Amino acid sequence: MSKERELDRIDRDILFHLQQDGRLSNVELAARVGLTPPPCLRRVRRLEEAGVITGYRARVDPSASGRGLEVLVSIEVSVSDLRTLEHLEATIVGYEEVVEFRRLFGTPDYQLRVLVADHAAYETFQTSRIIGIPGVARVISQPTMKKIKVTD
Repeated sequence: MSKERELDRIDRDILFHLQQDGRLSNVELAARVGLTPPPCLRRVRRLEEAGVITGYRARVDPSASGRGLEVLVSIEVSVSDLRTLEHLEATIVGYEEVVEFRRLFGTPDYQLRVLVADHAAYETFQTSRIIGIPGVARVISQPTMKKIKVTD
């Protein structure tokens, strides 16, 4: 099976249940999707081998781990040479506070999702780590007020 192959109803159902709870046992998953355990396990393994399922992880409450402030950060760059952009990307990728990092079409050039303890920690992060990166022309920060819907 390739990623491009059309997923059937059972495949989509398996994916739905695993996205809700990645720790489901194969027996429980099979019961929920209407299969016996052996064919269910074969389908899960095929989905994994095809790269449709890319991994399993724990979701951690950021507040409980001391990172309760989420800030969406837009970065505009003042250069277009590849070496400077690669340096910028390699630098930002290495920051533990950055949990998502995207290069965009248009403006802004980059979007980050940053998790820190509080406003003071974010100010330190922005002023000591982001602003000094060569090529950074503008940083726009938007602290999250409330999460309405989050999907992984």
